[in-house]
Amino acid sequence: MPIISDLRESRELLYNLTMREVKGKYKRTALGQLWSLANPLALMVVYSLVFSIVIRVQPAPGDPSGLDYFALWLMCGLLPWSFFSNVVNGGMAALVGNENLIKKVYFPRSALLVSNSLAWLYSWSIEMVVLVVAVILLGGAPYLYVLPAMVLMVLLTLFSTGVAMMLSVANVHFRDTQYLMGIVFQIWFYANPIIYPATMVQEVSGGVGSFLGMTVFDVYRLNPFYHFILAFRNLLYDNRLPALSTSLVVLALSLGVFLVGWWVFDRHQSRLAEVL
Repeated sequence: MPIISDLRESRELLYNLTMREVKGKYKRTALGQLWSLANPLALMVVYSLVFSIVIRVQPAPGDPSGLDYFALWLMCGLLPWSFFSNVVNGGMAALVGNENLIKKVYFPRSALLVSNSLAWLYSWSIEMVVLVVAVILLGGAPYLYVLPAMVLMVLLTLFSTGVAMMLSVANVHFRDTQYLMGIVFQIWFYANPIIYPATMVQEVSGGVGSFLGMTVFDVYRLNPFYHFILAFRNLLYDNRLPALSTSLVVLALSLGVFLVGWWVFDRHQSRLAEVL
């Protein structure tokens, strides 16, 4: 693949760009990378108080882990979503934010998008390690599923990078893209079973019935991120492998979206300096 050869030839640049992103996020802060845990922890506390105590959302215990902690259940969906949204939002701004560099020096423009993804992957990995430790301390046994979870993290990185590549090109041509996507992400967040279980949608769907052979829940499952959340919860909260159908959907989405994203990006990257 051309992207592989481009990144291999510019691997030193890719490393430097990634480290610039990692170090630049928390430059001159006392806690450094520990701040990467602050936002998800704050969201966990807020959502746990609102949805588990006030609204009393009750997801089913982990099967077969037996875990029954809303905070852990929540984080298994919230952390992947936060990573995805950070990669896409950062990717959309990567080309516009490096306009001067793109106009002055030739290098594979894809390095800007990939370095953004790798930098967020580094922060996300720290968060996921903390989550796994918390699951173990509270009685879970994710030992056999850490490796599949790491593979799933790589697949989500591919999916996120593919989306970021498409939207970064769109944002170069239409600067309204970043503002529009801000609204889309707010809506999309609540269209995912992150703070409520998908069974709630399934119950409502059963009462509504079907239209043209499709139920509300069938439409709900067309959301690609639904399958990623389901897979992460199966591995880390339920402590079991996802269903084969879920695994195949996630694999197809990750590779398909990444390849389409790269194809779109590759078609436009030679003209980025002119458009910017």
